[in-house]
Amino acid sequence: MAVYTELLFNNICGFVDTCFPVCRAILGEVRWRRLIRRFYRDWPLDTPWFREIPHQLVDYLTTAQIRQPLPAWLADLAHYEWAELAVDVMATSSPAHDPDGDLLHHPVALNPALLNLAYTWPVHRIGPDYRPRKAQPTYLAVYRDANDAVQFTQINAVTGRLLDLLTAMPTSGDAAIRQIAAELQHPAPEQLLGYGRALLEDLRRQGIILGTLA
Repeated sequence: MAVYTELLFNNICGFVDTCFPVCRAILGEVRWRRLIRRFYRDWPLDTPWFREIPHQLVDYLTTAQIRQPLPAWLADLAHYEWAELAVDVMATSSPAHDPDGDLLHHPVALNPALLNLAYTWPVHRIGPDYRPRKAQPTYLAVYRDANDAVQFTQINAVTGRLLDLLTAMPTSGDAAIRQIAAELQHPAPEQLLGYGRALLEDLRRQGIILGTLA
């Protein structure tokens, strides 16, 4: 039984080590193995799929009371590293769309393989040579491009809110931007529309927006 237990633990290590290389490098091998041992012991792994184990580790870091001193930003960093796997394995199909459609005046078609993420810490900068001392709100779009490669783009809070609105229901860029202007109590909504048009086109160029719904 001890041999079987160790084999299973080593299999779990293989999956989490691959998914979280930065977390592992920062903690060091001893602290990382101690953390994974506690995860293996204390967390109810209720999935039969090995590829879902990294997400279970993210849930563990986010919700469990872990009796081990860990950096305050570790859960955010782990989620950021997991996001690449999540987008890579998303089973999606693109909606019928016009790639050249007018994004302001027709419902926008988003890339379905997309995560719109907000973090308390600058996770995209954290590494062995940089460990933040102060929180810094960070917004990122993680998506799969036309070549099935996972891409990361840093965005701001307004762009994140725009993507939230476009994800919630089919709507035109104009309607979404006007709603943001109202939420911000912007004194000149028409000026924001000019900025919004350029933003929508940039998101289309990157592949975060596919075009307009057909």
